[in-house]
Amino acid sequence: MWSRLIQYFTLAPGDLLRDAVYRRLWSSILISSLGGQITMLALPLTAAVLLNASPTQMGLLQAMEILPFVLFSLPAGVLLDRVRKLPVYIAGESLLAVAVATVPLAAWMGWLGMGWLYVVGFVLGCVYTVAGSAAQIVLTQVVPRERLVEAHAKNALASSGAEVAGPGLAGALIKLLGAPLALAVDALLLLVSAAILRGVQVKETLAERRDQHFWQELKAGLRFVRERKLLVSLATATGTWQLFHNAALVVQILFATRELHLSPQTVGLSYVALGAGTVLASIFGHRISRRIGPGPCLVLGYAACGVGWLQLALVPAGQFGVASFGVMLFAFGVGAVLIFINFLSLRQAVTPAPMLGRMTSTMRWLILLPAGPGALIGGWLGEHVGLRAALAFAGVGACLLAAVAWRHPVIRGVRELPKPVEVATA
Repeated sequence: MWSRLIQYFTLAPGDLLRDAVYRRLWSSILISSLGGQITMLALPLTAAVLLNASPTQMGLLQAMEILPFVLFSLPAGVLLDRVRKLPVYIAGESLLAVAVATVPLAAWMGWLGMGWLYVVGFVLGCVYTVAGSAAQIVLTQVVPRERLVEAHAKNALASSGAEVAGPGLAGALIKLLGAPLALAVDALLLLVSAAILRGVQVKETLAERRDQHFWQELKAGLRFVRERKLLVSLATATGTWQLFHNAALVVQILFATRELHLSPQTVGLSYVALGAGTVLASIFGHRISRRIGPGPCLVLGYAACGVGWLQLALVPAGQFGVASFGVMLFAFGVGAVLIFINFLSLRQAVTPAPMLGRMTSTMRWLILLPAGPGALIGGWLGEHVGLRAALAFAGVGACLLAAVAWRHPVIRGVRELPKPVEVATA
């Protein structure tokens, strides 16, 4: 029996984790994701419990994290195609550490309020906009394009491992230290992640752009996405999903604490179900995508999220409600992984290297344009109609999206990763 267990956990000869450079990148993602789980719980719990935020204020907090994507994604793409991506990625991890560390400092000084959290949320959004795009491109410099789905699945597995251990750790830290001070642990983990990234070795040759101008390059990125039906279809579908996702996201902590009366520690333990869902999808997502195709697998992810939100909106409070909250988190974990390992792989596979920065930022800009309105809609519905109404809006919308996407020939017809489309770029 022991020999079988050892054989099961032994890496295959060609496994990506046998590559030292990718293994270092993967380790950084794991540690950063573990800290991110703390922030994911501690920041909204600080607003909801400590500052007694309203649903509208929770919506505004989420919108402040999204606003930088709308403002800066397109120029960030031009910048990233001109500079080396790894140093930008490292600087972003360090700046995230500083930003989250200001929350416990402000609480200790007596300055903490929703205005402070709005500023922190905006800074986090700025880092995610620039350094997040750089991180996605760094992966293409480490991993061959034909193995991108596998790499994204393994990255999701690192995040999933953090999502299994992270919520319990976050709940314990929040109970022991309080939500604001728990963020100091995330800051420390982010600094460790940045230190690991400094040892990653990538070879990057920057293209000469002597006769190109900023606005010309920005328009070239927009034109590249606009002229490819696959990228337009992916941006439309996933952008619509982001609208429903953010409508549900802004009310789910409020729903857990005010409708289900869960303690912050119990909320943290409930999020282990999210980790279980992401682990399951990370392990089997690559196989599912290979069997049914990246396009259909993407649609399956939309449907899983929609069913999770909808059943939570319909189940009454009490023990069934608590179990339903866990089911929602599990379904979202499965759905989100299936969506993004295929969404990211498809858009990267079809794009030549000189255009990756602008394509990545353009696609992130397009899919997050609806996210801000989604957060505001969810907050408004939660405050004026009810928290269940916001969840029902997200659930019904995501299920309808899955039905429409399944009938869309461009998405449903993608059964394997496409080849890069060469373009004339300086």
